[in-house]
Amino acid sequence: MPSTSFLQRLFGRTDPREGLRPLYHAVVGEGRQPHWYLDGAVPDTLDGRFDMIVAILAQALIRLEQLGATQESVWLTELFVDDMDGQLRQEGVGDVVVGKHVGRMMSALGGRISAYRGALTQGTDFAEALRRNLYRGADVTDAAVAHVEGRLRERWTRLGCLTRDALLAGDLG
Repeated sequence: MPSTSFLQRLFGRTDPREGLRPLYHAVVGEGRQPHWYLDGAVPDTLDGRFDMIVAILAQALIRLEQLGATQESVWLTELFVDDMDGQLRQEGVGDVVVGKHVGRMMSALGGRISAYRGALTQGTDFAEALRRNLYRGADVTDAAVAHVEGRLRERWTRLGCLTRDALLAGDLG
């Protein structure tokens, strides 16, 4: 995202989403950690990295929801959409098709939030949600799924201990 424009600086208006950038960078950084792809057998592909980042983003969004930070969760989602749009364009996807891809990504995010919320807050089968959404039904060992599930559950526990301000500052626990 470009730096603030001359007019924004002149009139003192800044993009409110900028305050969520530390949290977004923390989510992406965590999603790129090698252990997900090595020990967790998440496919080290564009789709696999997208799915891993979405798994962590979903946790952050669910926690923001619990903290009553509705507007901040919208801004965090907008940062995600802007980033994905930029990534698609960088990969050479044309303007006509980018919107369709982003729409599918948003649908995937919504579905995963629902699946992971059920697993994290309502006791539905997390391993099954991961097999369906993170691994997209591919054959993966129980040990790999257990690694990802265990690490995400640990993160969820730590997120539950964070204040709103700490989370917004990019602390993922």
